[in-house]
Amino acid sequence: MAFKSGSFATFLIVCPTCFFLGIIFSMFPYDYPILWSTITTPPSHYDYLEAHLRFLHASPPLIPRILHIVIFLGLAGLITKLYKPSESNMLFDGASLVLYMCGVTVYIANIVKGLRLASAGQYGSQLASTPEERDQILGREDSLKVLSASNTILALVLVGILVLQAGQWYAERKDAQEIENLNKGDESSKKSASHKKKN
Repeated sequence: MAFKSGSFATFLIVCPTCFFLGIIFSMFPYDYPILWSTITTPPSHYDYLEAHLRFLHASPPLIPRILHIVIFLGLAGLITKLYKPSESNMLFDGASLVLYMCGVTVYIANIVKGLRLASAGQYGSQLASTPEERDQILGREDSLKVLSASNTILALVLVGILVLQAGQWYAERKDAQEIENLNKGDESSKKSASHKKKN
């Protein structure tokens, strides 16, 4: 039997997703001036962001372990809901799993790499040997912009997962209401038929 949207598996999906959105929101004061502000971002802002990223990357091993456990819990919830799936599970939870894996890919490919670069303080253009290579490889500011853009992409992916889970809940609720109305209609028609027979 497929898990319903009000089950513990949905809880395992929604809670980690909201947890990650909270982490990304805490980075928003750094990301907003870089990506959306019409005023030129001062160099000191990049210094603040780089110092914050170094602090994050140097956090105790317990912090990334908790983060990875929460990532695994979200993945476990999605896989659990897709065990013996219904049509609703295939549509909503299948799409949620695709988005979740996209988010994990962005995290591994961009965010972890960006944290390592910021922690080391050595960006691609600083390691290039020729001027041509410096033009082709991202420097400090561009690397930090990519990291901020990755946070935004990840936030959109996570909001998409929440929208899909809410859509599944709404669809299942509507189906249950329709079935209940049909059952009530059948009962009323049976009662009227039996009443006519008696008369």
